[in-house]
Amino acid sequence: MTTPSASSRKALSKIASNRLQKELVEWQVNPPHGFKHKVTDNLQKWVIEVNGAPGTLYAGEMYQLQVDFPEHYPMEAPQVIFVPPAPQHPHIYSNGHICLDILYDSWSPAMTVSSVCISILSMLSSSPAKQRPADNDRYVKNCKNGRSPKETRWWFHDDKV
Repeated sequence: MTTPSASSRKALSKIASNRLQKELVEWQVNPPHGFKHKVTDNLQKWVIEVNGAPGTLYAGEMYQLQVDFPEHYPMEAPQVIFVPPAPQHPHIYSNGHICLDILYDSWSPAMTVSSVCISILSMLSSSPAKQRPADNDRYVKNCKNGRSPKETRWWFHDDKV
């Protein structure tokens, strides 16, 4: 099964559209520190620049997140991936998929794009070493043909990094 392409993806519901417009306005007024939303005309797909926090292994480095919002956001979590090259981190695969419980099982409609970004930066900042997950090669090989990380059955067992 593959991720729906931008042209075949269902349009946002009215609730999702209103929520995202509200979040975008809030982001423009009070953006989370270390992030920059790259403005496009597509409310359903955001590209966000992530700057590594000072004093961490990722200080001075810049990455990009792609956030794809489903039809029923915020009742359903967005798909969030790093646009390759993804940072080397024990919970970030080389294809950009992120193993972080709030993106899947622990998602709550109360979360926002800003809170997700802050959680991702916190995860990066707490890492003691730049390394890929032990199963990176196998996982990436099994994700061919555009498989969504939301189709993965994640095992959340390590909250130290």
